[in-house]
Amino acid sequence: MKKYLFCLGLMLAGVAHADELANANALFAKKAYPQALQLYTKLANAGNAEAQLHMGEMYFYGEAGTVDLAKAEAWFKKSAAKGNKTAAGSLEMMKKRDARRADLDYWIGKYDGADLTTGQFRCPAPRIPAMSKQNEEIESVSAKVAAWQDCYNGFVHNLNEASPLTKRIPKDVADLLTKEEAEQSRVHLEGVYSGIAENAKVSAKLVLADFGAWRAATDAYIKEHNRIVTEAATTAPRKGD
Repeated sequence: MKKYLFCLGLMLAGVAHADELANANALFAKKAYPQALQLYTKLANAGNAEAQLHMGEMYFYGEAGTVDLAKAEAWFKKSAAKGNKTAAGSLEMMKKRDARRADLDYWIGKYDGADLTTGQFRCPAPRIPAMSKQNEEIESVSAKVAAWQDCYNGFVHNLNEASPLTKRIPKDVADLLTKEEAEQSRVHLEGVYSGIAENAKVSAKLVLADFGAWRAATDAYIKEHNRIVTEAATTAPRKGD
């Protein structure tokens, strides 16, 4: 009888743990992380492999209040030791993070957008004189500005296509980022994008201002030159006068 009662007690304890795990999962789904963490901690300390997995995930992604990779790894190891395959996969993912640390750091804070401003997307400002008097120079300046404009339009199109820059992060790297790292990367890349766009805008304004001033001065010179030539032609004495 005692043995029967003892077994029944174990069964009831298992049901109670299952109910608590369901409650913890429900709290987590509602993003009630502190309350979920409290229940998961109780169950994990009692040896529940699924709760241990969730503890690792909460510390890995920061839902435990902060990102703590050491604690995440410890809980994943405990869960994996009990045969939890998801926990074992998480440990493998953490090993990949160590192997790809340089790539993670690059996208979190070192990417500078050079691929967006070099090669075919490097559009140096053309040299524009204050004024041109010869047709050859006028045609040369006009051609240089037109070539710059084509380059700039291509640069702008590519920059727009690249937005947001987070989509340039290789998937195998993005999948290894913690939630906190993903946010750091987003902020960094937005700053890089804004800087490139602003520098291009300022440069374009300067080129267009110089071109506008050159065209106005050149047009004024041509107009005055034509006036003088026309006036000279009309006032010149005719043959036989």
